[in-house]
Amino acid sequence: MLKGINPILSPELLSALRAMGHGDEIALVDGNYPGQEHARRLVRLDGHGLIPVLDAILSVLPIDDFVPEAIFRATIRQDKDALDPVHREIVECCGKHEPARRVVPLLGADFYPRVKAAHTVVQTSEPRLYGNVILRKGVIYP
Repeated sequence: MLKGINPILSPELLSALRAMGHGDEIALVDGNYPGQEHARRLVRLDGHGLIPVLDAILSVLPIDDFVPEAIFRATIRQDKDALDPVHREIVECCGKHEPARRVVPLLGADFYPRVKAAHTVVQTSEPRLYGNVILRKGVIYP
């Protein structure tokens, strides 16, 4: 345990977050997502839902402000505008940490390749479908 660090952030996950560079992406995926198949590096956080994991990661990860879009979420099939409760919670959580950033919906054809290219995939036990989000790491300014 560390002071000020959410205990959801396991040693393996903290190492991955620290190893990421500016512009690298991390994907947080639900329990149904084929994480093992799609991940270059997989961190499992069994027993934790997506939103607590997202909240913990956003408490330490700077989001890229060099690009117009740096936070992405999965969509319900081919409907970019549909918002399931999990999507509303993603937007709310991201807004708490990054109020100036918009959460961008990505259709599966765009989302899946981005997950496969991500620096790390974090597999949660989130039971809700389409409970997936991608974060692009920013910088810590001097």
